[in-house]
Amino acid sequence: QVQLVESGGGLVQAGGSLRLSCAASGRTFRTYAWFRQAPGKEREFVAALRWSGSTNYYADSVKGRFTISRDNAKNTVYLQMNSLKPEDTAVYNCATHNKACYGYGCYATRAEYVYWGQGTQVTVSS
Repeated sequence: QVQLVESGGGLVQAGGSLRLSCAASGRTFRTYAWFRQAPGKEREFVAALRWSGSTNYYADSVKGRFTISRDNAKNTVYLQMNSLKPEDTAVYNCATHNKACYGYGCYATRAEYVYWGQGTQVTVSS
């Protein structure tokens, strides 16, 4: 069984920072990603990486502000969120699948992901 548990969400003022954590247990998969969903909106891709890869992928809306990373020893994926904006307010979920992606479209397609964490709320006040 694969489990993903997110943490690190909270309330922050615009311009502030948060670091989200996604602790993975069980089998290690090839691809990990962060998605987010705001009230009344569809779930959208935020960032992704391959566990053994060297290239990260980001949605245009967060590029330059967010950084996805991993700690192999801790089996944890992180999302460092800087320069937060009110429009970043959403529930953030970590997700994973074992397909080896070779392009942005594969990483960003939510239907590809098999396992999802419970989510952590991020609220950015203006």
